[in-house]
Amino acid sequence: MKNKICTLITHYNNLEGLKLSVASIEEDIPVDLIIVDDGSKHLPQDSDFDYTQGSLEIIYLKTNQGAQIAANTGLQLILSRNYSYVGRLDAGDTCLPFRFTKQLAYLEEHKETHLLGTWVNIVDENFNFQYTLKHPEDYETIQKKMYFNLMFVHPSVVFRTSVLEEVGLYPENFNVALDYAFIFNVVKKKKVENLPEILLNYVIDPNSISTQRRKRQVWNRIRVITKHFYFGYYPVVGLLRNFVLLFVSRKLSERLKRILKKKN
Repeated sequence: MKNKICTLITHYNNLEGLKLSVASIEEDIPVDLIIVDDGSKHLPQDSDFDYTQGSLEIIYLKTNQGAQIAANTGLQLILSRNYSYVGRLDAGDTCLPFRFTKQLAYLEEHKETHLLGTWVNIVDENFNFQYTLKHPEDYETIQKKMYFNLMFVHPSVVFRTSVLEEVGLYPENFNVALDYAFIFNVVKKKKVENLPEILLNYVIDPNSISTQRRKRQVWNRIRVITKHFYFGYYPVVGLLRNFVLLFVSRKLSERLKRILKKKN
């Protein structure tokens, strides 16, 4: 019987992190993997992994073409193979046991839900725990607060491949806010939720796009909000909030988050 889910990992120059991510997958169900290497200096090889949860395939882009091209290359391949679900995972982040098993069980039971994220542990590059991030669970709250920020940790999501037939692939021209732009498109058309369980360790990497290109990322987030804008409390406050964030560093932002989480 064909496996229902294929998890997509895009990779660029983080081979050790990629190995950790793949090794962390421990499931009760088969989970196939597609890794799209975006022109890395040191290419991952099949021999780098001892993966027994399903098939593992590596696609190589000849040159670095960016996150949007890499992700859509993987999605197009997944679509061509008629999987029911797409999982996401980023190189360096690690799954807690049975993450995909639990997400698929929920989606199979709740047919009206088309994209499902989870709560996550935020860790530093040495996997020291920082705080737990608990995004809203219910669709109504997510719809509103998407105007503030992404209400999902992107590598925690699983979504139905049928979503892609309606909203398309990852949109162009938002390369440093790719996840926000794509998921916002889904939120506008389909019911989405977060599973209130910690199922991922998410690394705050000082070398990540979110850290190194923060102002550009926030500016792209403002463009996404403008695309979906209407005159109301959440869009207006969301725009103002993100304009303020243009002048706040990622380091300061994470420090404030840690303080607020400890108080709560």
